[in-house]
Amino acid sequence: MTDNRLRNIVIVGGGTAGWMAAATMARFLRNGYCQVRVVESEEIGTVGVGEATIPLIRTFNRMLALNEDEFLRRTYGTFKLGIQFVDWSRIGAQYIHPFGPYGLDMEGVSFHSYWLKERKLDPTTRLDHYSLQASACRRNKFMRGVNAGNSPLSNIAYAFHFDASLYAKYLREYAEARGVVRTEGKIVKVEQRGEDGFIEAVVLESGERIPGDFFIDCSGFRGLLIEQTLKSGYVDWSHWLPCNRALAVPCAVGGEFTPYTRSTARTAGWQWRIPLQHRIGNGHVYCSEFISDDEAAAILLANLDGKPLADPRPLRFVTGRRKETWKKNCVALGLAGGFLEPLESTSIHLVQTGLANFMALFPDRIPRQAEIDRYNRIMAWEFERVRDFIILHYKATQRDDTPFWNYCRTMQIPDELRQKLETFRAHGRVHRDNLELFNDTSWFAVMIGQEVPTDAYDPLVDVMPDEEFQRRMKSIRSTIANSVEVMPSHRDFILQHCAADPAALAW
Repeated sequence: MTDNRLRNIVIVGGGTAGWMAAATMARFLRNGYCQVRVVESEEIGTVGVGEATIPLIRTFNRMLALNEDEFLRRTYGTFKLGIQFVDWSRIGAQYIHPFGPYGLDMEGVSFHSYWLKERKLDPTTRLDHYSLQASACRRNKFMRGVNAGNSPLSNIAYAFHFDASLYAKYLREYAEARGVVRTEGKIVKVEQRGEDGFIEAVVLESGERIPGDFFIDCSGFRGLLIEQTLKSGYVDWSHWLPCNRALAVPCAVGGEFTPYTRSTARTAGWQWRIPLQHRIGNGHVYCSEFISDDEAAAILLANLDGKPLADPRPLRFVTGRRKETWKKNCVALGLAGGFLEPLESTSIHLVQTGLANFMALFPDRIPRQAEIDRYNRIMAWEFERVRDFIILHYKATQRDDTPFWNYCRTMQIPDELRQKLETFRAHGRVHRDNLELFNDTSWFAVMIGQEVPTDAYDPLVDVMPDEEFQRRMKSIRSTIANSVEVMPSHRDFILQHCAADPAALAW
């Protein structure tokens, strides 16, 4: 039989995406199956602001068999139980989008419907009281799940904040220890086969020619292979997500040591706050049509917890995705494949998803078009579902205090998002479509947090007698409160388990 196995995979670009790809290849392509090489240039550098994640990053780390405490020490990481949104629905309002469920479903009916009934009876009820993660966020507490039977402490969903550049370095060590070769150099030429346009090799400034059977483009926004060479094309979503610039700046540790990311809506965008062990990551995402760069920088610097540790670093982007993230013998990952602003911390997850789907459709030296088409359909769908969830935050607002928010509040939205909103407004129902990333709890958290009105609740809730309904709701609240009470502080948990260097940390 002809041996059509891939013998050489070339990853163009390092950073988080490139070294996640390299580590994945090192994990699965063992025993000399093929050579994996990463070509990156320190001169070009990486964007490196993706410091917040969602719980599925733990699946990726487990796949690599990483020790969680070591990983957190090496990346100055902290824990994340959700995201706090401030001033999004209206100025002065805030809510938490938590990981993990609210309450528990009863009698085959979603807990969300029971809470909507309770809110109708008592408008002062707090949704946070039914979420372990949201309640722990409010008190800056954290712990990993323990064996506690039916207690919510048995299964605690969480993610991480970490230094993205240190995570890439950590994965680089992992990959190189398992045979991945790194080449330093700036690519000045991409060679293609004349008969079919497949990429044959990349040529470095030094003159070195690096051939490959398959190429993974992790070159960032420029898309050196997927766009500049293969002309994939781009789907522009800026009419729905108009923010097109960001400023990123670290600051000294200060304020509360929170187990959550904070997103604060500003005049023409929003500001992130990501607490690490040694600093706080901050950024201002904004639309240049509604605010100047100088004004955006002034807002960012005026709202830091501590002294800035560098000058704000500017980024420019167009929200959207490549029309084809796999074309010929090239797959694009990370910013090379598309960009969705980091409002819900999905950038690293989309790299992870791209890798998982690529490994599920792993090609030989002759990629089949049917498999390429399937990959592109899956990734387009993934991007679009995350896109709709992010659009929801902008659309579901009462803010009319600036031209930017007036635009967002009145803009037309994709049909699937419009249908989700209409379904929710009818009876407070949220339905997850197939295996989309954000589940019904996430949609419910944001819709309630952003004060999307509902006409009624699921009528099946009234099958349960009122007395039993009240008893069960009280029991759930009590269980959550008691569980949070036994949790240690976020700070103490890190100091006990995974502090990078307690003597060197400001807290």
